[in-house]
Amino acid sequence: MSSKKRKWLDEYVQYGFTCITERDGSQRPNCMICNAKLSNSSLAPAKLREHFLKLHGNHKNTTLAEFKVKRARFDKKATLPVLGVVPINKPILTASYEVAYLIAKQGKPHTIAETLIKPAVLTMANIMLGKAAEVKLSQIPLSNDTISDRIEDMGKDILAQVVADLISSLAKFSLQLDESTDVSNLSQLAVFVRYVKDDVIKEDFLFCKPLTTTTKAAAVKKLVDDFFKDNNLSWDMVSAVCSDGAPAMLGRKSGFGALVKADAPHIIVTHCILHRHVLATKTLPLKLAEVLKIVVECVNYVRNSALRHRIFRELCKEMGSEFEVLLYHSNVRWLSRGQVLNRVFAVRVELALFLQEHQHCHADCFKNSEFILILAYMADIFAALNNLNQQMQGGGVNIIEAEENLKAFQKKLPLWKRRIENDNFANFPLLDDCVSKIEDVSGIGDISVPAELKQAIATHLDSLAKSLDGYFPTRESYPAWVRQPFTFSVETTDVNDEYLDEIIEIQQSQVQQQLFRTTTLSTFWCQQMVKYPVIAKKALEIFIPFVTTYLCEQSFSRMLDIKTKKRNRLCCENDMRVALAKVKPRISELVSERQQQKSH
Repeated sequence: MSSKKRKWLDEYVQYGFTCITERDGSQRPNCMICNAKLSNSSLAPAKLREHFLKLHGNHKNTTLAEFKVKRARFDKKATLPVLGVVPINKPILTASYEVAYLIAKQGKPHTIAETLIKPAVLTMANIMLGKAAEVKLSQIPLSNDTISDRIEDMGKDILAQVVADLISSLAKFSLQLDESTDVSNLSQLAVFVRYVKDDVIKEDFLFCKPLTTTTKAAAVKKLVDDFFKDNNLSWDMVSAVCSDGAPAMLGRKSGFGALVKADAPHIIVTHCILHRHVLATKTLPLKLAEVLKIVVECVNYVRNSALRHRIFRELCKEMGSEFEVLLYHSNVRWLSRGQVLNRVFAVRVELALFLQEHQHCHADCFKNSEFILILAYMADIFAALNNLNQQMQGGGVNIIEAEENLKAFQKKLPLWKRRIENDNFANFPLLDDCVSKIEDVSGIGDISVPAELKQAIATHLDSLAKSLDGYFPTRESYPAWVRQPFTFSVETTDVNDEYLDEIIEIQQSQVQQQLFRTTTLSTFWCQQMVKYPVIAKKALEIFIPFVTTYLCEQSFSRMLDIKTKKRNRLCCENDMRVALAKVKPRISELVSERQQQKSH
């Protein structure tokens, strides 16, 4: 179902806007003060007024007559390029920006344009198109300094677009932030933002700046405050902040969250769900912890020696194994434990043979039936935990989706425990496979689960359930009307709630019912901001806050590609912004503001 196209009205000039018409006939408001081009859905007095007052409050005394004169000049100026009065195309400059954009998107060194891309292009042009084409392409400036300048220009333009969107948004935005150390031992603070634009919730990169001295909460707060001040933002525009559980971030008295709430008490400060999930799954019973310790020691024994690693890989090849390499265990990687255990279980026969040949002290463990059963159980349970973790990763995850996944897993644990006590291992496929086989591939023979081991597994499931309950306590459920506005009964809630009138209006609208069926839940509520602002803002208080710091963690992985040992002095903010931002730079506008220069 296509959305209704809004029409331009001349009265909108009083907010400093003129109108531009696209090729498809749709009209878009164009700000005459900052030249921002808004979408067709912004052709509403409330949205135009919001943009005008937030961005251009110093022009509020400008009269309608003055704006009409300004519009006449603005529209005339916009037609000059079309009439050929000024040059439209600057192909050399445009090509330089486009190449710089591709380099930044891939996180490549700036010198690659001059050392690889340009020579390759000139060679291909000479072979395919002739000498004239080669000479023409050689005029494109692609030096190291030029590419750096282009990326800086595009980074500033992207930031300007994001900041303008934040200021003009009708709803408050949320932040997620985290700190990490780069290759030059410099602490970098990454910040991402989630906001409403064009009736959609969007996520984008905000900034990445170094913490040049300490990484204490006060230093982090000052860095964010300075950025807000430089870009005309304020904490009053923020609804929520999400970070990891480090004391500098979430300390009760002097943490970053406490400092933020001291300035803006309305802000909700949350601890990343992914970090809490990992903390909740760390505790293991003694018997299981001992097996994990042995597994890690065996993996390190093989991997820490290049010779042993090569011999083990050749052994796996000869035996036709599915895998040939063991994985290192890392406590700081969310999925490491489950992946290591599953890989060791998959090559347990080959590993047992290798350890026996090298007379390792743990060689006999892989011939012990109880050890194999515990290994199988741990590989299964951590695979399930990894699956839960992955369901909450990625962009666009909101608190409702995350809590539904967590609650479902928490309710499964008591069921799995009862099944274990009844010798039903269906929820643990590797363990069930070991138990059901007449003869295990390791040569141990018929395997049954001892009562002591079943008790250890039941104890672990109990402790896991309690730990998850501790990190994710039961909280008041979200209003039913957020999920199902058309089946919600207004008689079941407090008659004094201010949003009930708007719910009734929405429930009686056939257009809204059709929209609800054809869009996502968050988009549906975004599209109610103009007509039903009270209930829409209340609903968006649930959808806008971040629940994880996944985007920050992902950006740090990208930083490893951008800021390497050979580029350890790079100030990587603009490179990261262009590489990670979903907003595209307005290259045509950047080109129009600059003079074209040929490469010599």
